[in-house]
Amino acid sequence: MRVAALGHGTEAVALQSSPHMMPPARRRLSEQERFMLLLIAPAAAILLLFQVVPILIGANASFRDWTLYDPKKTWVGLAHYTAVVTDRAFLTIVLPNTFLFMTVSVGASLLLGLALALLLNRPFRGQKLVQTVLLMPLMVAPVIAAIMLRWMFNDQFGIVNVVLEALGFEGQPWLAQRWTAFAVIVLTDVWLWTPWFTLLLLAGLQSLPREPFEAAAIDGAGRFSVLRFVTLPLLSSVLVVCAVIRAIDAFRTFDIVWTLSGGGPGRSTELFSLYAYVYAFLNLDFGKGSAAAMIGGAIILVVGLGLFRVLDRLVQVSR
Repeated sequence: MRVAALGHGTEAVALQSSPHMMPPARRRLSEQERFMLLLIAPAAAILLLFQVVPILIGANASFRDWTLYDPKKTWVGLAHYTAVVTDRAFLTIVLPNTFLFMTVSVGASLLLGLALALLLNRPFRGQKLVQTVLLMPLMVAPVIAAIMLRWMFNDQFGIVNVVLEALGFEGQPWLAQRWTAFAVIVLTDVWLWTPWFTLLLLAGLQSLPREPFEAAAIDGAGRFSVLRFVTLPLLSSVLVVCAVIRAIDAFRTFDIVWTLSGGGPGRSTELFSLYAYVYAFLNLDFGKGSAAAMIGGAIILVVGLGLFRVLDRLVQVSR
């Protein structure tokens, strides 16, 4: 027994302490917790091997003189990053093209997907067949779709020029000019991704509560008013998530651009993913290509967070 006096003239308080303090027992994982860890272990291992490890290797290579034909791996610090951010082509062609492509493609796909979702949300005869036909582009690989569009817009024997000439118009060298080639790339991407927006927005529409729409019908609101003041505010969370996810994915688009134009004519349709690919795997400069990829990852992280905050604030205001 140990007695401690607290202050002057206060009551004595008895404090009893054990001579040997035992460490707290370590909690063991339950059988259910061990089973859960066992289930996620394969996915975690695959993620570690094919996502985390390559990123770490690329981050290490971005600070070194790492050319694949002469891998000295000499430490160069931020030299590659400086070369990328001061590259005139990167600042005046690659980044503007990437953000323009992302804005136009995501915006057009979102609007078309919303329109189709609103149409499919109304019951009509043959609805299931129409839904199946509209969702067919989701079953086509992007490279296959790009090859199809490339043959369609071929300036010599493409079906688009054949139709134009049959109507009395002059055929165009679609893929030999910057803006027409860029338009074909955007068209291909919109055709591929509009069904994705349609599917998600249709699911969102069908999950909305019916009470606000019934109240609007009782008040005599028109279709446009219902869409503007009821449907869109209720669907805004789904719209934000779809737009942010698709914008991030559009920033790294590679396959359809490489297949359709290869970044040409010249470098006029080159996007960010092509820029990093050319340095890493055509010029065999793994260090500079990795630095470009790291810069792109930082850009899309900032853009994604900023876009989510802006859209989320717009959603809160609309509510």
